[in-house]
Amino acid sequence: MPKRPPLVDPHVHLWDLSHIRYPWLSPPFDTDNPNGSVESIAVDYPLDAYLADASTWDVQGIVHIDAGAHAGDAIKETRWLQQMADQRGMPNGIVAFAMLEDKGVEAVLEVQASHANVRGIRQIVSWHPDPARSYGPEDSTLSEEWERGFGLLGKYGLSFDLQAYPGQMDHLAKLIGRHPDTQVILNHTGMAIPEDRDGWNVWRSGMRALAALPNVAVKISGMGFTWNPWDEEQARPYVLDTIEMFGKDRSMFASNFPTDKLFDRFDKYFDAYDSITSAFSDEERSALFGGNANRIYRLGLNLQA
Repeated sequence: MPKRPPLVDPHVHLWDLSHIRYPWLSPPFDTDNPNGSVESIAVDYPLDAYLADASTWDVQGIVHIDAGAHAGDAIKETRWLQQMADQRGMPNGIVAFAMLEDKGVEAVLEVQASHANVRGIRQIVSWHPDPARSYGPEDSTLSEEWERGFGLLGKYGLSFDLQAYPGQMDHLAKLIGRHPDTQVILNHTGMAIPEDRDGWNVWRSGMRALAALPNVAVKISGMGFTWNPWDEEQARPYVLDTIEMFGKDRSMFASNFPTDKLFDRFDKYFDAYDSITSAFSDEERSALFGGNANRIYRLGLNLQA
C-alpha cells in the first residue's frame, strides 16, 4: 500500500449539546428518517473526539459543515466554531447555515460571511417522494425564492454545499448552470438510492449533469446512506465512477463524522478509500485526500507530506 498522504477532511461536524440546540439530536429518537436512530451519536462531539477518531491519519485541516443546529442558533454555532478556530487552529474552514428561500436571507449571509473562517453555506435540500427519506416536505430548490437566495451567495464570496438526491440533480444542474461563478460542492457521493426505480441510472445521469459544470465538485462520503451495512467491494465502483465523472481535481474524500459513525468506524471508510486508490499516483492521491479540499475551500494550508 502506498504511503498515506496528508488529510484535509472537508466534511466534519462538531457539537456541544448544552450550548446549541440540535433538534435532530434530541429525543424522542425514531428510525423513520434517512439516518435511522441517531441516539448513539447524540452526545457532545468536540474537536478532540474527532481527532481521536481520525488518529491513524495525519489530519492537517478540517472543514466544519453545518451540523443541523436549530435555525435560531445558526449564527451562534458559527461564532462558537470561529472562537474554536481562533484558539485551536481548527476548523480551518466553516460552511454555515442559511435558509436561502427566506426573505431575510441576505442579512444572514452578511453576518455569516463576516466570520474569518466561513467559506460557504449549506442548506440540506434532499427531497424524496418517500417521506422517510426526505429531509423536508417539499423540494425548496424549485421555488423562485430559493434561486434568488442562491444567487446572493456570489455577492458574499460564499460557496454552496449541496446535499440532494439523484432525482433532483437534473433541475439543480440547470439552476447551478445559471450561476457559474458560485462554487458548489456536492455532498455524500450524490446519495445514490439503488432500490429506487432505475436508481443507478438516475444517479449516473444526475451526476454527469452536475459534473459537466466546471464550478461543481464532489465529496466522496456517506457510504452508509446508500448501503447499511456496506463494504469495500460495494463502494469500489461507486467511488471510482464518481472520480471518473468529476475528475481527480474535483473529487475529495470526506468523513462526515460523527454522523457516519452510525454506519461504521472512521478507519473503515478511509482504509477503503486508501485501498480503492492504491493504483493512483502519489500526486493524485494527495489531491483526493487533501489538496483538492485545501484549494476548493480556499483554506490556504501548506500541506506537509
